[in-house]
Amino acid sequence: MPLTEQVILITGAGGGLGGTAALALAGQGAKIILLDNSIAKLEKTYDSIVAANAPEPIMYPFDLAGASEADYQELADRVADKYGALQGLLHSAVEFAAFTPMAMVKTKDWGHSLNVNLNAPFLLTRVLLPLLQKSPHASVVFTSDSSARLAPAYSAAYGVAKIALEGFAKILAEELEGEQKVRVNTLIPGPVDSPLRKRAYPAEDKSQLPLMASLAPVYLYLFGAQSLGVTGQTIDARTFHL
Repeated sequence: MPLTEQVILITGAGGGLGGTAALALAGQGAKIILLDNSIAKLEKTYDSIVAANAPEPIMYPFDLAGASEADYQELADRVADKYGALQGLLHSAVEFAAFTPMAMVKTKDWGHSLNVNLNAPFLLTRVLLPLLQKSPHASVVFTSDSSARLAPAYSAAYGVAKIALEGFAKILAEELEGEQKVRVNTLIPGPVDSPLRKRAYPAEDKSQLPLMASLAPVYLYLFGAQSLGVTGQTIDARTFHL
């Protein structure tokens, strides 16, 4: 179990991809901190990990959009008190309602989307970075979208956030590369049969899409020893191979 004793925090851990990653990483021995704003969804992921006889995870209900800086710092302090250090951080939480023309995006919706998709990854990474740097090797993974660089029409605040998130990841990777402790990469899951995909493309034939579980190998790579020294990269799951 190559991830034994590794502590990894996952946002959106009650969601499709976050839950998939949590189960895959826990199955290799990692201690997972499950972060989500839905207790019911957290419990579902928790139960699936326990049922797999993996290390018991920690549930941490947390509202990424509504949390204050003090809330983020309290989260970091609690992780520090319990574990002392952190070996992994996966940003898997996402906010997407529907494709919308920019002219019709409400200010409140714009702010909420940017809070979850961009501001939260920044705030969480900032407060947890000292804990990640206490580890000999740690991995930060941001989740983007296959269409981000295309800046497609109607992607609204979600599209803007994903474009900015990829830039943030590269800047952070450059800043941390010299220490050779914390590697920072971006994952593009590609189209998979996930709840987000169902919401975005309700008429699509989902039977033709890969299952979410097909992403397990890329999650294990990004948080495992095989990716040591790999930083500042964008990993596309559709073309990923070891």
